[in-house]
Amino acid sequence: MFDEQALIKELKFKAIRSSGAGGQHVNKTASKVELIFDLQNSQVLNEAQKELLSNQLKSRLSKEKMLILQCGESRSQHKNKSIITTRFLELLKDNLIEDKERIPTKIPKTVIKKRLANKKRNSEKKINRKPPQID
Repeated sequence: MFDEQALIKELKFKAIRSSGAGGQHVNKTASKVELIFDLQNSQVLNEAQKELLSNQLKSRLSKEKMLILQCGESRSQHKNKSIITTRFLELLKDNLIEDKERIPTKIPKTVIKKRLANKKRNSEKKINRKPPQID
């Protein structure tokens, strides 16, 4: 697949202040971590993998083909960094799996015969409900 350690070395991390309520602690610490991954200039991924990821993650990529993820769940910057790194690796693994092409199954003849017989039975039932025509 790909070398995780080499891929982690390509990541850029930036610590920013968390948003929302939190009192004095949130105003003085930069505990939220932002992960930036440059998909086009990655040395670890090959061209086929880059193409597949750019198609799968096109709604999450910026105009410069950068993947930006953020995590501010914990008050600890180190914990947020490890959470976002594992999320990033899972995201790549999930999106690098190619779906198998579906082979349509053939409908068995007995199923077709059963369906036609049922249709015939229903049509006869409805014909029998009509009043007789007197000429």
